[in-house]
Amino acid sequence: MRVLLTGWPSFVHGEATAGDVLAMEAVYRTLRASGAECDVAWSPVLRPDGLTLERAEPSGYTHLVFACGPVHGEQVRYLHERYARCRRIAVGVSVVDPDEPAARGFDVILPRDAPGRPPRRDLAAYVPAASLPPVVGVVLSPGQGEYGARGRHDRIERELAGWLTSRECARVPLDTRLDSRDWRHATEPVELEAVLRRLDLVVTTRLHGLVLALKNGLPALAVDPIGGGAKVTAQARAWDWPAIVTTGRDDAPPYLDRAELNRWWDWCLSPEGGNAPSGKAPREPSLLEELARALDRLR
Repeated sequence: MRVLLTGWPSFVHGEATAGDVLAMEAVYRTLRASGAECDVAWSPVLRPDGLTLERAEPSGYTHLVFACGPVHGEQVRYLHERYARCRRIAVGVSVVDPDEPAARGFDVILPRDAPGRPPRRDLAAYVPAASLPPVVGVVLSPGQGEYGARGRHDRIERELAGWLTSRECARVPLDTRLDSRDWRHATEPVELEAVLRRLDLVVTTRLHGLVLALKNGLPALAVDPIGGGAKVTAQARAWDWPAIVTTGRDDAPPYLDRAELNRWWDWCLSPEGGNAPSGKAPREPSLLEELARALDRLR
């Protein structure tokens, strides 16, 4: 028996969800435990180096297993056509219409939900929880026109995005902007801080991304999006915070050195970097103290 394991993450135009991938992993483990040889087909969009349906020759398999998601539509029907000589099994799937050709094409269907059948637990629940990667909040600054040609926000954001996708972590996009009309934004600062306190690290190009992270005892990897450094760099100095990446005024792209980013990433997630300076005594009187004295003088 040689099995090709497929699912919606196998299709170039399919949607790959975390649940789909976990369900396929659960099925893969079961197939291997049963002694079957098994390959997994992936969309080249999701896993560029993986086996694709186009490369998985039908003659190389005795069985095709389809895991998770609805058995419906043209792409599932394509599997029946391409792997017509294989025995075809669907497991952990939703059967919307048992008479639809995509469903009728399977020799066996073991559904999670189907008309007239009791529901079964989804297969994603059967993969043991692995050790978890760090949870990283990403707080990016929009363009700041006051810096003119020194502003490199768009280019640095693209470079950061490419680097972040290479790191194993759970990325949480955050915005310091408050908006009571949009549920995706915090309404009050304390709501944003409640999220920050549950993170392991913040990566930010915003001054307040840096400040609010350090205030809440969270390490921050700060990138100044202004050539030559500006307020983000100044704020890092005010906090004696070393994890700041800057670029020169005359630097040419690419602006960010991945080796430097990786070095500060590792430092921030180390015990030393994790000791963020929340509540640390300032080196000098705060601006609030100076304001109070200024008011006294102006009375």
